[in-house]
Order: sequence, then structure tokens, then C-alpha cells
Amino acid sequence: MSKSFDLSKSALNDPSRRGVLKGGAAAVLGLAAALAPFEAQAAGDLVALVHTQAAGDNGPVDSMIAKLQQLAKEKGFATRIVYASDPATYETIFRTLGDAGASVVVSTFNEVGEPIKALAPTYPKTKWIQLFGDPIQPPLPNVATVSYDYYLGCYLSGLFGALISKTGKLGYIGGISLPPLNADANAIKAGATSANAAATLNTAFAGSFQDPAKGQEIATQMYQGGVDFIQTDSAATDAGIIAAANEGAGRLVSAISPAQYKLGPKTVVTLVELDFGQSLYNEVSRTHDAGWTGGHVATGLGTGVIDFVLSPVFLEQGPPEIVAKAKTAWPQIEKAKSAILAGSLKVPFNTAL
Repeated sequence: MSKSFDLSKSALNDPSRRGVLKGGAAAVLGLAAALAPFEAQAAGDLVALVHTQAAGDNGPVDSMIAKLQQLAKEKGFATRIVYASDPATYETIFRTLGDAGASVVVSTFNEVGEPIKALAPTYPKTKWIQLFGDPIQPPLPNVATVSYDYYLGCYLSGLFGALISKTGKLGYIGGISLPPLNADANAIKAGATSANAAATLNTAFAGSFQDPAKGQEIATQMYQGGVDFIQTDSAATDAGIIAAANEGAGRLVSAISPAQYKLGPKTVVTLVELDFGQSLYNEVSRTHDAGWTGGHVATGLGTGVIDFVLSPVFLEQGPPEIVAKAKTAWPQIEKAKSAILAGSLKVPFNTAL
């Protein structure tokens, strides 16, 4: 049994303080009423996902929802899926779920770190999972944080882009300038210059992970400036980047999710894949193991969560000359990937732009 609640609507979007408080209270009361039947149930019956970016992104959020629903069917637990767009509601939502007896609460991205840290000790029987989060110091026994070494895949993307680019001009568009995303951009540049010392990288941030229009605007400017390969790193904003690529010949994109193949079958050539859904599946599955404890999980290449892959759709539908070039370049990508996994190739984690 699964229900989804959207706390992004109504007076939560009222710019006045009174409207936010009134709307937030009403939304949370509605959530509390919906969860009330679970308060008397035994722990283990309810797993909640609180996502802070909207569903319908053809990427991380959609993948997490699908994988949670899959696991719920396999394990036989109920789920609650809550979209929380307003940071002012995070703590109240988490408290409501804790009061409802949720056995596991999964939430997303850096912004939920402080509310989870504050509330987890109050609900020691609830297991808390923060996907895309920094380690908590000192650790909390009922909180697991998960980080992703996405920059390793980005290094491979930069290498690949330099090998297939006609201009030697690559682009990177992230959602917001955060240390891990800054490291992604630097890794792309490092990979590109390892193959072509003259390669350049144009780096930009859309200021949002949910603004396709801005993504399209930035990408269009990059392509018009001679960039012919862009690595995306911006969730729902990626759709606009792919749309810009579709508007001209020779424009290529390396995206993040297989769901994006359909958005650009002739332009999405590769993915630096970060499978948030599989990561959620792995971490929630672990909570069912005897002796589970919290802590930090660093996820990198070779884990089934992060990889750099060539699009099978592009291989079928992409321009033949670029498909041939991609196939020729791929053995070098596999060689570099093996070297990273073996430890003989060290990719720097550089967060300074």
C-alpha cells in the first residue's frame, strides 16, 4: 500500500510568513491524519521517502520512487512518499513520520542533513537514511548517510568527450555550485586534458535542479559558442539541456539517467549514471538485516550505483559517424575505468572552481 503526498502546493507557496505558516500547518495536519492508522502498528510496517525535488524529473526522484515501490512489494511493507518543497516543513514532516511509527525514513540531498541530525535521537527506533549527504560527526547509531563519488564517472566523461569532440570545447552544466558538483566539473576537465591538452571546459550552474528553461538557455549559449559535448548534472534541469542539443546537428549530451535516452535518442550519447533508485533499494534493504547500524556509505564506480555507460539507444539512432567514433573511443574508456578501480589512476577530488 502506497500513498504520495505533495506539500508543495497551496499556501506553502504564499510569500507571506503568515501564509507559509498557515499552509504548512494545514499540509502537515493532513499528513498526520493520513498516517494516523499506522501509529498503533508494529515497527517494520512503514517506510517513508521524503523527497525535496519534484517527481517527474526522468531521473533521481522518479527512480527512487519506483525502486521503493518495487522493494515494498518484495518485502511486504507499506510506503509513504512525500514531496517536501519547503525547507520550513522538513522538521515537522520528519517528526510526524517518527510519531507515526515509521521504521525507516529516507530523505534526499544536503538540505535535510540538519533536520535529521536534530530529530534522529528523539526517534531511536526509526532508521534514518540521507541520500547524498556528508558524514555526521559524531555518528548517530540510527542514521546512515550516503555519498557518491560521481566525479570518477565525470573524469571518464571528460576523457570520452575530448576523444569524440570536433571542436575540443566541452561543457558542464550543474544545478547549483556545491563542493561535490564543483569536483565533478574539475574531474571532467582533468579527463579531457588527459586526452587532449588543448581541450577546454565551459562550466555553468543553472541555480536550480528544477529549471529546464534555464538549462536550455545555458546549453544553447554553449552550443552556439562552439561547445559540442555537454555533461549534465542538474536533475530535472537536464531536460532543457537535452532539448537544446536536439535543436542542432553535432550537439551531444552526456546525461545521468537511462530515462533520459527517450528525451534525446540522437543526442544523449553517454551517461555518468548515478542510480539513486538502486542506492535507495540497497540502503533500505540493509535496514532489514540483523545488526544494522548507521554510519557513512561512500559509493563509487563498481558498486552498481555509479558508472559511465554508452547509450544503446544512441548506438542505434545516433549519427553514424559519431557512433563509429564513440565505438572507437570506448576501449580507452574501459582502460581508464579499470585503472581507477585498480587504484593506479588517481582522480583528484578538487572542489575549487
